[in-house]
Amino acid sequence: MQSRLNLVTAFLAVYAAAGLAAEDTATLQEVVVTARPEDLPGAGATTLNAAVIAPKRARTSDTASLLVDIPGVSTYGAGGVSGLPVIRGLADDRLRTKVDGMDLVAACPNHMNSPLSSIDPTAVDSVQVYAGVTPVSVGGDSIGGSIVVQSASPAFADPGKQLATGSAGAFYRSNGASWGGNLSGSVATDNLSLNYTGAYAKSDNYQAGGNFKDYRFTGRVGHTLPLDQVGSTAFEAINQSVKFAWKNDRNLVSFTYGNQHIPYENYPNQRMDMTDNLSDQFNLAYTGDQGWGTLQARVYYEHTQHEMDFGDDKRFWYGPGQPPSGSGGDTALNGMPCAPISGIKVVKGMMVGCAAGMPMDTDGKNTGVAISAAIPLSLEHLLRLGAEYQNYRLDDWWRPSGAGMWPFTFWNINDGQRNRFALFGEWEIRQERWTNTLGLRFENLDMNAGPVHGYNLATYPTSGSGGLGNQTRDAALFNAQSRRQTDNNWDLSWLARFTPDANQAYELGLAQKTRSPNLYERYSWSTWQMAAFMNNFVGDGNGYVGNLDLQPEVAGTLSLTANWHDAGEAIWDLKVTPYYTYVRDYIDAVQWDSTTNAPRRVPVVDDFTVLKYVNQSAQLYGLDLSAHYLVARGTRGGDFTAQLVASYTRGENLDTGDNLYNIMPLNAKVSLIQVLGPWRNSLEGEFVDAKDHISQVRNEMQTAGYGLVHLRSRYEKKTWSLEVGIANLFDRAYDLPLGGAYVGQGTTMTIPPAPNQPQWGTPVPGPGRSIYAGVTVTF
Repeated sequence: MQSRLNLVTAFLAVYAAAGLAAEDTATLQEVVVTARPEDLPGAGATTLNAAVIAPKRARTSDTASLLVDIPGVSTYGAGGVSGLPVIRGLADDRLRTKVDGMDLVAACPNHMNSPLSSIDPTAVDSVQVYAGVTPVSVGGDSIGGSIVVQSASPAFADPGKQLATGSAGAFYRSNGASWGGNLSGSVATDNLSLNYTGAYAKSDNYQAGGNFKDYRFTGRVGHTLPLDQVGSTAFEAINQSVKFAWKNDRNLVSFTYGNQHIPYENYPNQRMDMTDNLSDQFNLAYTGDQGWGTLQARVYYEHTQHEMDFGDDKRFWYGPGQPPSGSGGDTALNGMPCAPISGIKVVKGMMVGCAAGMPMDTDGKNTGVAISAAIPLSLEHLLRLGAEYQNYRLDDWWRPSGAGMWPFTFWNINDGQRNRFALFGEWEIRQERWTNTLGLRFENLDMNAGPVHGYNLATYPTSGSGGLGNQTRDAALFNAQSRRQTDNNWDLSWLARFTPDANQAYELGLAQKTRSPNLYERYSWSTWQMAAFMNNFVGDGNGYVGNLDLQPEVAGTLSLTANWHDAGEAIWDLKVTPYYTYVRDYIDAVQWDSTTNAPRRVPVVDDFTVLKYVNQSAQLYGLDLSAHYLVARGTRGGDFTAQLVASYTRGENLDTGDNLYNIMPLNAKVSLIQVLGPWRNSLEGEFVDAKDHISQVRNEMQTAGYGLVHLRSRYEKKTWSLEVGIANLFDRAYDLPLGGAYVGQGTTMTIPPAPNQPQWGTPVPGPGRSIYAGVTVTF
């Protein structure tokens, strides 16, 4: 504790001295270029440019966390590089996420390889976030909004010259002993450009702000965890890309190859961990001035090979028996009985033994084509037209590992297919103080999957009710049904912006948005508790079963925005956005009884359970607020600005009267920012209300309110920058409102768990104090 206090004291001394020393330092003029909302395809987008993103890179290895300072945006807790973004209560696949123009898809029953995890924060150059009402040109197959992430554009030399540039950076964070680095370089002429970008990040488990459990057990002899250590939060990630580009006066062609390797990423709110993930991306893009307008085209392909099993903090051996002597894996447990697994019992004639982990494999292939045109009809009218096609293939299988997981492969998704074809038209009209954007989009989705079977059968069953957890019965019912589903979806949007004078602007957004279920929501089939636990995107510790009869979600959204500011928007600004969304056929869930294969008559309370996806009705409403005020300018201590970001969201199931799951409670961030020459220092307060509107059907856990303090400082020169800070300055203990259930250590597949094991009722805690530093050098 004393060493921690000494570090804090030393940092505060440097922090205070920075302002005094800056007066004698040559200053660097800061230029921030941000697209105006009226210059975007429809009002309402929030843009984060490189100047906004750069200070955040030392704090996190999770690209999704770059967005959390935007009103109404938060993240579901997940692995260290794979947070799932949330916009106004709608998350994950309910949002459209594009990375360098590619519609990426999570190939995992736990969505561990989420789209934003495919790019390291150090490679992100800009982000546009469309909340709620989204123009149809950037929407589609989503109901909550869109996130558009771009890496840096290719660099070219001036005519007749050559260019060679690069940058390198490194970071360290004390909590979890996280460290990593990044490197990029470009060589170019005035027509050709070649760029390489690479990044590496690694972290151990992080510590909470205090003891949050009373056990150290992990299920592996000789391996225990401290009472304040959050199990299964370690990770390692490697991202690399090579971009080649050619241009002339009117055309730009680029080809990018990206490779990601995650050797491991552990999850505190999932019963399994990512034990390997390899992704290859090929992205060919064209932009050209055709005289009549701008034409854009893109072809891309993504191949993901994903593996899951138990990481170091979770029990490896399961089943009715003893680990074999001299076997691999957790050999330290030799002589100790294996942990029982839910749904597996020793019966006459069954092989008695242990399961060597629970290996799970996923193979995803994602091919896309997109073409769009922006056609100026006049100075006031702009027409956008486009067509898109996406072909997605998914196989998800679980290899036999012994005990009840034998002798054959369990097919969770076999030859899953999701083909999406879209056409859209959008008309933008600018007349005096008004800008209107009207859009119409049609999407055809064709989905299918092959027949399945469980561990217990080598061929596809057609009848019978046997098998552990009714695998035979469930597979037979699934295979007997028609699995092909076709959805014809329509999106409409109208965004209007009125600017009566230089001090105010008003926006109206009205839209219908539609999203079809993903492959796991429709085609995961087993009601067996163990198998259902493997299908969970939200980290609540429960198991989920798909539903072939699911209909697309259709959301109607109305939002209003009022923005008041001084003429230059430099002294003060206030922006308020109330919104309302009604969702027909919202995909929620009901508790499911595997024995009767019907909804539970008596609900399970205060425990984990199995649920089945069903369509119901829901509504979400709330308010986003942002403001800044220039407190002082030109003082001896520099310029001081106060900033406020606050959000409130309420989500309700209108059919059951229940609350929607994982809705962020009332929250706010208040910052005081000092700018003095090359220094930018900030004192931040983060405040979150108690989460007491919880989903009863999921047995969601309440979390208490909390307040955190962060100190941050950045020193920036022309060729280098330094970022230092302390997150959670006072080492406050708190639970993550969207972190889910803690199942990060021990016998995570035993329900109910053995004594002195993780039980229902423990939310995932947030990280305690962390001192971090990052340096970047350009050359």
